[in-house]
Amino acid sequence: MRVLLVEDDLQIGQSLFRALKDAHYTVDWIRDGKSASVAIESTSYAAVLLDVGQPNLGGIELLRSLRSSGNRVPVMSLTARDDIDSRVNSLDAGADDCVLKPIDVRELCARLRAVLRRRAGYATSRIGDESLGLDLEKRTLHCNGKASSLSAREFALMHSLLERPGAIVSRSQLEDRIYGWGREVESNAVDVLIHSMRKRFGQSLIRNVRGMGWMVMNSRQTEAAAA
Repeated sequence: MRVLLVEDDLQIGQSLFRALKDAHYTVDWIRDGKSASVAIESTSYAAVLLDVGQPNLGGIELLRSLRSSGNRVPVMSLTARDDIDSRVNSLDAGADDCVLKPIDVRELCARLRAVLRRRAGYATSRIGDESLGLDLEKRTLHCNGKASSLSAREFALMHSLLERPGAIVSRSQLEDRIYGWGREVESNAVDVLIHSMRKRFGQSLIRNVRGMGWMVMNSRQTEAAAA
């Protein structure tokens, strides 16, 4: 799952970058607001972690710009514990949550999972349904009563598809969500990953829509299609 970290402090940025990578997120790290604005416009992120005290383009200003343009990417603001005004202003400007510095990594990851599941319309850490679901905390796929651990890329793939069951996700959208900057993505990388998942969980796990992309369907959609 690909996230954008916007943090100008080198030490804090390095610490958060490593922690998010250890939690199996694909992380792009940017140190100023203007570059972050360009990255958000050109890349599909699952979430943005935004230090509101950014140089060049302030975090609050960036948030307002995103929301006024209709961009709904989940944003978690990172603010100092004693800076109440920044916390209130960031939430009012459109942040989905606020994390206080100094940052506890376990809390950060838990809050990030909560933001992602709320955006997908779920109340718990599991998205999907009983027949096919993804546990955001344990990073396991539940398929026909069996729970299986996933690699970081497998998890990013299934999260992208299960966020909106029945919606077609294109190759470029999946590449954006799975792979980070500085990595050469082979033209068949997504195909190989999907082939591997189908081999593990069955051919019907992920459906190909020729010329458009891939999708998964929940049990209700599957029953409706079969009727």
